[in-house]
Amino acid sequence: MQLFQLIYNFLWGDIITIPLPGGSSLGLSLLVLLLIPAGLFCMVITRFLPVRMLPEMIRVASEKDSDKKSSVSGLETLIVSTATRVGMGNLVGVVAAVSAGGAGAVFWMWVTAIIGSATAFVEATLSQMYKEKDPLYGGFRGGPAYYIHHLFAGKKKKSIMAILFALSGLLCWCGISQVIGNSVSTALENAFSVPPMATAIILCIPGAYIVLKKNVTVKVLDIIVPVMAGFYILLTMFVIINNFSGLPSVFSQIFREAFGARQALAGGFGAVLMNGVKRGLFSNEAGSGSAPCASASADVDHPVKSGLLQALGVFIDTIIICSCTAFVMLLAPEEYTGGLGGMDLLQAAMRYHFGEAGVIFIAITLWLFCFSTFLGILFYARSNVAYIFGDNWKSQTVYKAVALVNLFIGCLAAYTFVWDLGDVGIGLMTIFNLIALVPMSKEAVRSLKDYEQNYIKKKEYKPVTEKAG
Repeated sequence: MQLFQLIYNFLWGDIITIPLPGGSSLGLSLLVLLLIPAGLFCMVITRFLPVRMLPEMIRVASEKDSDKKSSVSGLETLIVSTATRVGMGNLVGVVAAVSAGGAGAVFWMWVTAIIGSATAFVEATLSQMYKEKDPLYGGFRGGPAYYIHHLFAGKKKKSIMAILFALSGLLCWCGISQVIGNSVSTALENAFSVPPMATAIILCIPGAYIVLKKNVTVKVLDIIVPVMAGFYILLTMFVIINNFSGLPSVFSQIFREAFGARQALAGGFGAVLMNGVKRGLFSNEAGSGSAPCASASADVDHPVKSGLLQALGVFIDTIIICSCTAFVMLLAPEEYTGGLGGMDLLQAAMRYHFGEAGVIFIAITLWLFCFSTFLGILFYARSNVAYIFGDNWKSQTVYKAVALVNLFIGCLAAYTFVWDLGDVGIGLMTIFNLIALVPMSKEAVRSLKDYEQNYIKKKEYKPVTEKAG
């Protein structure tokens, strides 16, 4: 734990401290100093793609799925990546941000999402351009490890940088497995007084059945994610509409606290910014290299389509669903939620809006969301395990077993440590990913130009690289 804390402080601790009026200061971590400039860079080189191509993103998402049974469609990869974003980010991540940084953290989650959607486009497009056929599961596999390999190793068998990324990803997803177990355990104990050991069994048995069977994961997520996300949005929209008169004060609180009018005087503006950005990254995953592990498997007729889908996924995740969760909490009076943190805060807000039924609903929702996240991260892990250990069922099965053990342990683990473990993994992934993403971004831009000039206008596609398409 001390080792992980040391690495955590290096990644997320303050490297630069900027003095602010009132005697407070703003601390900037290594990850913030890397992600925000990288996101702005991707935003500029794609000519503000998240804004100008939003209609095209929606059109691509509505296209007919691939007819090839062995392949995964672009929409299915969006569902897989949405499962991990919606599952953890929109419940546990938003709760953690508001608990630690207050309402202002929500604004910085929005900013991170808008900037990050451009980064998500670039990394997903590159993953498509350097994907490979998957001899074990069928279809394709890929991700940052594969385009990092192309940049640093060329024709060599392995790249140290790519291996480090893949290992960081496996560490991150083990940490997230623990967060899943801990979050669900807390929610079920609060709602139904379910012992943590019983929660561990409830999570691990169906999880093992699904992840240990070949190509069942995507089919299960195709059913769970649209239903749970749609129902959750409808319920939170009911809360928002029912408390519509309170929305102006909520927005006022978000913007007021985002810029630290109150927090700066208390020396807490840095906490508002850092928790918003950190949990925003954990929520939308842009720049971390997680979602591209799924987008590489998509059977699409142009790499840019996969990039557009992942950019749309970031928008759906943070701008829509994260906001719904935040509004549910912020629309509850402070006397009901004051002094609370973690899942206790969200459950208290739901109790205010719906009574005890709200506590039960959020417990069940959290179970479904987190379960889908667990399935999604093991789908991500396939390509990383294959890159490090080769194409064999033994290594794939061993990692799934390790993840299941972490899921079990997480039901009994401390809240702070499991978050730190996930943050360490995602932080290391981000560093290794950005080292390759920035210099290779010109290839994604070249593919984007080809898409706009030849595909959208003429519906003709000519690969822009040897491996593209």
